[in-house]
Amino acid sequence: MTKLPLFTPIYGIRPARGRAQEIIAPPYDVLNSEEARELAKGNPLSFLHVSKAEIDLPPGADARSEAVYKKAAGNFRKMLKQGLLVREKKPCFYVYRLQLGAHIQTGLVVGACLNDYDANRIRKHEFTLPVKENDRVSQIKYVKAQTGPCLIAYRQIPEADAIIKKTVKSAPEFSAAGTGGVIHTLWLLNDEADINALVEVFERQKAVYIADGHHRSAAASRVKKMMAAERGSAHTGAEPYNACLAVAYPVDELKIWDYNRVVKDLNGLMPEAFLSKIEESFEVKEVTSQARPAARREFGLYLGGKGRLIKPTVKTPTREDDPVKALDVSVLSDLVLDRILGIKDLRESDRVDFVGGIRGLGELEKRVNSGEMSAAFALFATSLDELISVADNNQVMPPKSTWFEPKLADGVVSNPLL
Repeated sequence: MTKLPLFTPIYGIRPARGRAQEIIAPPYDVLNSEEARELAKGNPLSFLHVSKAEIDLPPGADARSEAVYKKAAGNFRKMLKQGLLVREKKPCFYVYRLQLGAHIQTGLVVGACLNDYDANRIRKHEFTLPVKENDRVSQIKYVKAQTGPCLIAYRQIPEADAIIKKTVKSAPEFSAAGTGGVIHTLWLLNDEADINALVEVFERQKAVYIADGHHRSAAASRVKKMMAAERGSAHTGAEPYNACLAVAYPVDELKIWDYNRVVKDLNGLMPEAFLSKIEESFEVKEVTSQARPAARREFGLYLGGKGRLIKPTVKTPTREDDPVKALDVSVLSDLVLDRILGIKDLRESDRVDFVGGIRGLGELEKRVNSGEMSAAFALFATSLDELISVADNNQVMPPKSTWFEPKLADGVVSNPLL
C-alpha cells in the first residue's frame, strides 16, 4: 500500500485563462444563503453556484438537502464541460498569493496527506461540529472533488522559500480581485525538479498545523475512508482522494486577527454592579478613544457608551501550566463570561456572539449602542505560537479563538477525488 508524502502535487482543477475574475468566490462558510444569492446575482460563472448551490433553488430551500449537493455536482460538471474550469494533465503544486492592503502572504497549494492528518502529523486545534462536517462530506462525495482548501501553517523552510521566490518571477496564471479588496494571484509550479525538492523538504518536517478549515480536513479524511472501503482491492493509497486540498503558508506570513465577544445581558446585574464585579479581578481604566488592547492580558470593555481597558489583578495560568487556559480567550471566559455572567459553554449559549476583528471595534460599539447587546469585549489577537503550543500539546482551543484574514477563495483550485 502506497503512503503519500506529507505534501503531494495534485491534478488541480482551476479557472481557464481569463475566467478567474468571474469564477473565484468567498469561502462557503463566511456567507449565508441570502448573501451568496445576492453576491452571485448576474454572474452565472461564480463558484458560489458550486459551493452554495442552494442559490439556484427556490429561496428557503434546505441548504443541506440532497437536491443542493446534486445541483452543486451538476454545476461543477457543466463548468468543466464548457471549459470554464480546466484540469491539469499532470500533478503539480501552485503558488497562491493573497494581498490585503500592505499585507502579503505567499504559499503553496498542495495535497496534504490524510494518513498524516489521521496520525496527527498534521495537527489540529479545534473541535468540529458533526452537522458541519456532514455537510462537507456530502459536498465532496457528490461533486467528486474537494472544492474548498484548508489553511495550513508551517515553520519557515529556506529551500521552499527559494522555490516560491523563483516561481513568482514568472507570469501568473491569473490575478483577480476578490471581495473585501483581497487580490488573489496564482502561479503554476510544474517543474519536476522543484516539485521533487518541495516534496522532500516537507517530508522532513515533524509537523504542520491546520490554521483554518478543520471541517474541510475532517470531511476529507472521512471521504478517504469511504472511498477506500468502496474500492476495496482497487484502492492503492496513491489516489487523489488520499490527500486534502490545502494552502500552506509559513507561520510568519499568516495574520491572525482578534476575535471579539458581545453579550446579550449582564446576568441580571445592573451596569454598576457588573463593573464592581469586574473590579474584584481586574484593574479598570476608562479611555476616551476606542478600547483596543495593546498586549496580551489586556481586554477592551464597552459598556454604557464608554470604553474601558481592563487587566487582571489576579494570578492567571501560564503557557507552561496549560497552553489552553493561558489563552486570553480562556482568561476572559473564566474570569468574566463564566464567573460573572454565567455563560458556561460558548458553543451552546445563545447569550454570546462573536465578531471577527476585521469588522473593527466600531462594530462592537454599534451592536451595544443599538440595544441588541449589553456589553462587548475586545481581545488581543491569539498568536501563531499560542496556536502551535496548543496543537503540539494535543489540546483544542475554545470556540472562536482565531480569525484569519485575508481568506482563501473557493474556486481557485479544486482537488478531484480520482
